[in-house]
Amino acid sequence: MSDFWSWFIIIIVVINLGGCAWLLWSNRKMSAEEAKKETTGHVFDGIEERNQPLPRWWLWLFWLTLAFTLIYLALYPGLGAYDGILGWSSEKQLEKRVEMMEKRAQPIFAEFAKEPVKELTQYPEAMEVGGRLFANNCATCHGSDGRGARGYPNLTDNAWLYGGSPQAIKTTLNNGRQGNMPAMGSALGGKEGVRDMAVYVQSLSNPQIAEDPAKAKAIERAKPKFATCAACHGQDGTGNQAMGAPDLTDDSWLYGSDLKTIQDTLMNGRSGKMPSFGNRLSEEQIHVLAAYVYNLSQSGN
Repeated sequence: MSDFWSWFIIIIVVINLGGCAWLLWSNRKMSAEEAKKETTGHVFDGIEERNQPLPRWWLWLFWLTLAFTLIYLALYPGLGAYDGILGWSSEKQLEKRVEMMEKRAQPIFAEFAKEPVKELTQYPEAMEVGGRLFANNCATCHGSDGRGARGYPNLTDNAWLYGGSPQAIKTTLNNGRQGNMPAMGSALGGKEGVRDMAVYVQSLSNPQIAEDPAKAKAIERAKPKFATCAACHGQDGTGNQAMGAPDLTDDSWLYGSDLKTIQDTLMNGRSGKMPSFGNRLSEEQIHVLAAYVYNLSQSGN
């Protein structure tokens, strides 16, 4: 919050409190002339409003409310950027609760960590805990069911960019991943070369495309140039998990298998990023989460 808005809020709050205090003070008692009047002069439906001072209990109740407000604003945030004497914040309160819950859960995670990832998938209570970890940390990108979305891998199949073994999954969760598909437009000879290569890439997972004479010619022109892609994807296009290069011969497409999407990928490149959770989750939590993700791929087949 900028200093301007901080002081703006402080001034507004002080003016309001001061106005309330003035109103109470000015109405604490009636003047001598006002006290002589038996009614206020307000009449409705034959009913006259009596002229009586405000009840003392009513005034004292509002004075106590003002006093409580001042004490509260001194102790807690409420005056612009002022943090309050106690330094309380909802974020700190949440952190304390999370810390408290983690301490309570540590013995449970410690027991789960004793079991290998594959065996841990057989424990329903471990999968329930892993599901909550997945919902809180992974579902935003991969979906609540783990089936992913455009640009986010489907975790329920066996098409793994970096490998689907328990250790590979744990490495991914701990360290994150940084995809790097370079732009190949100039290397392939511009738009025409990119289009030919896109058709060739499509044919790797769908050989029937070559039955079209026009596309067969495009494939023929692009095939020699695939050597520029083979360094990552392999000569046969089956990919390289050590580099995170996807298998181009299966039906799993991260961004889409249509010709335009493949052309966009070749022309502009891709740079998807999987964040690291090593600094957010404990080793035991990552162990349970890895088991849950591993189980997704097994149950999805």
